[in-house]
Amino acid sequence: MTSLEFGAYPPRLSDADRERALEVLREGAAQGRVSQDTFMRRTDAILRAQWHSELDAVLHDLPTRRPRSRWYVAAITRLFDFRQRVRKTWQSRSLPELLLPAPASYPFSIGRAPGSMLRLSHYTVSRSHAQLRSTGDGSWKLRDLGSSNGTWVNGSRVTGSVTVRPGDVVRFGQIGFRLVVAQPPPAGLPPHA
Repeated sequence: MTSLEFGAYPPRLSDADRERALEVLREGAAQGRVSQDTFMRRTDAILRAQWHSELDAVLHDLPTRRPRSRWYVAAITRLFDFRQRVRKTWQSRSLPELLLPAPASYPFSIGRAPGSMLRLSHYTVSRSHAQLRSTGDGSWKLRDLGSSNGTWVNGSRVTGSVTVRPGDVVRFGQIGFRLVVAQPPPAGLPPHA
């Protein structure tokens, strides 16, 4: 057996191993288990250590932190994800509504230019930013026109054109809208009540 064979020696310490050991030592000092002089000597020993057995000898009398269990980490992750989803839903409901265009042969232009059908006077919106068009089959296509700050649908940047539906959240630069369709008037009411 040669010294170059895989697994001949135990693995050397990583910086992360040393950092965890220093954290255990700091906690011990904060709890009054280690004097200042002992703290300084053990810190030096941890930084010079090259093997796990050397770390174990330095920290033998201090309680080590138990790693958090997987279910705990998963529960915390789900909690933060839920909060994020609630915040996004709340923000999308508070956005102004953008009425999807009725079927027509012309595109609905969006931008800062004076001739735009939806003129957005914001510095993050390009002069000719995007176009929204009804396809005639009940769906709509949103196309970015090479804007510098991008067109976004439900958090994803649009490259080229993409199909959009009522309820989608669109953003032109930093200006956001929630897409809606025109509701027909209730039965029995004249169209212009």
